[in-house]
Amino acid sequence: MSILTDLLASYPVVIEFPVHWGDMDAFRHVNNIHYLKYWESARIRYFETIGIFEELEQSNIGPILASQNCIYRFPLTYPDTVSVGCRVVKLMEDRFLMNYIIVSHTSEKVAARGEGMIVSYDYTALQKAPLPPSVRTAIERLEKIAPISS
Repeated sequence: MSILTDLLASYPVVIEFPVHWGDMDAFRHVNNIHYLKYWESARIRYFETIGIFEELEQSNIGPILASQNCIYRFPLTYPDTVSVGCRVVKLMEDRFLMNYIIVSHTSEKVAARGEGMIVSYDYTALQKAPLPPSVRTAIERLEKIAPISS
């Protein structure tokens, strides 16, 4: 196994991005906002994988980002390619905690780690709601975790 494979092994959703010249800022490294954009794209791919948007269309209950944080390990620069991993590490009644990782292909090491709290939100009632059973089951299957009783 390669170092990249080892670093990403526990992330069921992994996507790749090229680092663009225009992603860098005046300090000659990738601007911090791009790390969050990489995570957003990985999060959306995860949501697509578990069918959360179909649930949103049916029930008007869907995800809303409540908080996120990032620990920058080293600055990315052009040229490079990054792999971005996304996983759920904690599943609760009305929310779940996602972990993210960004791995540089050039250096073969972690550029950043972080997490985001996703709340199940009823867009009709404008308040949080329990996770729909279909979403909970899809997360449990993807993450290969035992079902959580409510």
